[in-house]
Amino acid sequence: MSRPVRKRDELANDLKLAGRKLSTATILFHQAVADRLGLNLTDHKCVDLLLLNGPLTAGELAIKTTLTTGAITAALDRLEKAGFVTREDDPQDRRRVIDSFSALLDDLAARYKASELALIVDFMTRSCAVLHESTLELRQQSVRADKKKRR
Repeated sequence: MSRPVRKRDELANDLKLAGRKLSTATILFHQAVADRLGLNLTDHKCVDLLLLNGPLTAGELAIKTTLTTGAITAALDRLEKAGFVTREDDPQDRRRVIDSFSALLDDLAARYKASELALIVDFMTRSCAVLHESTLELRQQSVRADKKKRR
């Protein structure tokens, strides 16, 4: 009877390790996309958030990124200067690498039943919420640490 519990614990640890590996691979991929587009990683992800959500105010984008409004204003200034926040989506533009990635993800998803995909989507969605909350907490800890240093 202790074996199934141990196996579940092992699977939970495997899941954490797989998540860390996925996180690293994701960051490295997005850094490569940002490099290809001539952007820094934060600016690239701001563009991605705008593409996912449609037009956002600087304040809304600041909330979604957990960055300050000043940092978002600077990012938007850079993106506007580079032409990323005022042009319309063009399937022939420099985002082609993402299109090929999308096709590979479609192939990967085809391996799973609908119920399995629903479970994966649920887990990823909940993971995003946990990551967002953790990001907010880390930012708050940084602010508190900075205030403490100034005293």
